[in-house]
Amino acid sequence: MLCVDRIEGGYAVCYEDRIKTDIPLSDIMGTVREGDILVKNGSRYSIDREAAENRKKDIILKQNSLWE
Repeated sequence: MLCVDRIEGGYAVCYEDRIKTDIPLSDIMGTVREGDILVKNGSRYSIDREAAENRKKDIILKQNSLWE
């Protein structure tokens, strides 16, 4: 699961288990943004919005548990 950390110089800077990967924006189907999850489909990548939303919810739950 590649998570987009930021967009920089025509690349999506992604991390998977602390390993950094720079993916050219031209290799990604659709409009990518920070926090998106990318899935490899052949030589290109697609965006898994559902996985990104689930990841976001998990992070919010963890943040909220810090204050309980």
